[in-house]
Amino acid sequence: MMTFEEAANACGIVAILRGVKPSEVLGIGDALFAAGVRIVEVPLNSPDPFVSIAALADHFKGRMIVGAGTVLDTASVDNLKASGGTISVSPDCNPAVIARTVAHGLVPLPGVFTPTEAFTALRAGAKHLKLFPAEAANPVTVKAWKAVLPKHAGIYAVGGVTPGNMQAWADAGCAGFGIGSNIYKPGKNAEDVGTSAAAFVAAWNALKRN
Repeated sequence: MMTFEEAANACGIVAILRGVKPSEVLGIGDALFAAGVRIVEVPLNSPDPFVSIAALADHFKGRMIVGAGTVLDTASVDNLKASGGTISVSPDCNPAVIARTVAHGLVPLPGVFTPTEAFTALRAGAKHLKLFPAEAANPVTVKAWKAVLPKHAGIYAVGGVTPGNMQAWADAGCAGFGIGSNIYKPGKNAEDVGTSAAAFVAAWNALKRN
């Protein structure tokens, strides 16, 4: 079974499918997989999100990491576990949500914006952090954090990341990137999603050669 770390090492792009419908999710998932994406999240403010998560988790079992985004409470973590998802992504740092995620054997990716929130998340059991909204920070922020955070802590920049600015974030120490509307937004078909995703995967692969 592929772990989150293995998937992130293969491709550190987390595709955020906010607003995706269950009727289209597998087609979009196939396009993402073909483009090289190996981590997908379905935010819980999407239509019937746990139906989509369950469909993706079953279809890509062992091949892609699937989880939920905008996870705000422990009940949602329980539903995520029941749906077969393995990562719990949040916009905030909620120690109770992190602890429940860890207790279920899932991977928490809490949202943080300050060193205090980052260390609170790590103390609650997180190993990876979501810098959100990244467009309101900059790579200097990540570089400063990396100087004081444990070496195992991975930082994922979410918000405002493009193929053109990815290098600066990576140079500062980001382990990966969450990409939303630049890959998927409601109304975008699978072919276009695949094309957008391929541009980000190409940028990721270029980073690994530098």
